[in-house]
Amino acid sequence: MAESTRLADLVQARIDEFVSDRSLILSSISEELTPLVEISRRFLSGGKRFRALFAYWGWQSVSGEPDGFDPFSTEDDVPDLSAVVSVAAALEVFHAAALVHDDIIDNSDTRRGAPAAHRSFEALHREGGWAGDGTEFGRAAAILHGDLLLGWSDELLDEALDLLPDRVAARRTRLEFNRMRTEVTGGQYLDILEERAWPTRSEEEMRSRAETVITYKSAKYSVLAPLVIGAALGGGSDEQLAALRSFGLPLGIAYQLRDDLLGVFGDEQVTGKPSGDDLREGKRTMLIAMARERIGTGPRRILDELLGDPTLDADQIRLLQSTITASGAVDEMEALIARQVVRATTVMTDAPLTRRSRRELALLAETVTRRAS
Repeated sequence: MAESTRLADLVQARIDEFVSDRSLILSSISEELTPLVEISRRFLSGGKRFRALFAYWGWQSVSGEPDGFDPFSTEDDVPDLSAVVSVAAALEVFHAAALVHDDIIDNSDTRRGAPAAHRSFEALHREGGWAGDGTEFGRAAAILHGDLLLGWSDELLDEALDLLPDRVAARRTRLEFNRMRTEVTGGQYLDILEERAWPTRSEEEMRSRAETVITYKSAKYSVLAPLVIGAALGGGSDEQLAALRSFGLPLGIAYQLRDDLLGVFGDEQVTGKPSGDDLREGKRTMLIAMARERIGTGPRRILDELLGDPTLDADQIRLLQSTITASGAVDEMEALIARQVVRATTVMTDAPLTRRSRRELALLAETVTRRAS
């Protein structure tokens, strides 16, 4: 735990330093670009840093360092952490960019208990008394903000790769990062497609289509890709990367299944987003697919009519929550999460990775799938 905390501190420091450097470029253009920096700082501070942790432990898992080794020691013979910290920072900045764009797509008002980026820019328009539509300005500005963060994540990755003497490892890390970007964008598209195209699909397809969205929008991007990127950075072998993929995919699926439960039943004071937000957004998740399979025609019709209505009130949210719970879908989801965690942790039993990293990754698996936010 102390090691994870120290890593998070180093990643935050690297992000802060990077944003400060880039703020000089923006301020040299115009002082009116200050909001881009301020909103970036807010989006890039705090958070659970799961992607950074998975990248770090992916790197550690192939390092071959003995138990008891402390990479954060001040001794002269410890490896330089600069590259892995910059890669971890790149992943966190990429995640922030994805959140900015995701909130625009979902028309979300909040993120981590604060206004979403497009709402922050919308407020600037309102407070400035500017011409035109504030909502349109907020969305346009947030799209550019997300694009800026995407570019910054790539710069951080390049900085890390420039530090590597092993150019094969650098190239492999870059390829894994590029693959992650392509897959998560494809997964995001499938997610918004599913919200609109579901009436044209057969009932039998809904669960498998939801699983495809989970896999590419979240499971690979949140867990598998950071692990493999970290291991590639450390010069991991094909066998080691394959083991991390076998661990990361089921764990990533469990991670997103937990997220889907929180999107329907989470406590707003803990998650930072309104309870039932996924219901208002019309997310066609595995939870919804399971519930629809288990309920009668009448309740299913009501669920379909209400799901995706942004004006749902508290009573309607409670009705949907009650319908989903009574169907047994929540219990099935919990059982599926447990099975996926077992699949993942079983891989760690004899994986060709350092003993220390196998232990830490098993603990991290419990943390990310039992969380309340």
